[in-house]
Amino acid sequence: MAELKRIYWSRQALRLAYSAAIVWLAVSVVLALRPKGKVDAASTSTVSGVLRDFVDSVLTAAALPGLLIVVLFIAAAVVHGRDVRRRDPVRRFSRQQRREGMVRAGGQCEMEAGLGRRCSRPAEHGDHFFPWSKGGSTNLQNFVAACATCNRTKGARIPSPGQQARMERRRREYVAPESSVSVGDRQPLD
Repeated sequence: MAELKRIYWSRQALRLAYSAAIVWLAVSVVLALRPKGKVDAASTSTVSGVLRDFVDSVLTAAALPGLLIVVLFIAAAVVHGRDVRRRDPVRRFSRQQRREGMVRAGGQCEMEAGLGRRCSRPAEHGDHFFPWSKGGSTNLQNFVAACATCNRTKGARIPSPGQQARMERRRREYVAPESSVSVGDRQPLD
């Protein structure tokens, strides 16, 4: 659970930093485009002088947030590259894993329907709780029985630590006491 928390929150922080940098860039450019209080007649006597001042002010305003965006883009590329290297060579659950996972779920979707409740629809799919594309393992611990709607809704997003805790709490209601209720597993980095 600690690893999922770290992964989830580091990716959320990266998204938040990227969004903040985009807003910073936009505000900087808009402020740079505002007319200045005092205009120098010598530099604005020609169209090229006006354009030069305009471009210089925009480039000056966009330099620092633009650099931050580039750094965040590189960080995201490194994270994605590590996810690709971490992928389980086996993409699909075996028939045995699928059968065991569906029996464990009682043929019902294990995903969250809202307010922490379990979805009431029948399970049709075996989903990777921790997405395969993000390095999730193809094993029974990472198997979640899901209906088509819940499977599409979740997509390849990494579940939050809260979603993981709620899933494990719900599993205690229908999984045999001697069985494991833990969910989510990730491939080690090669």
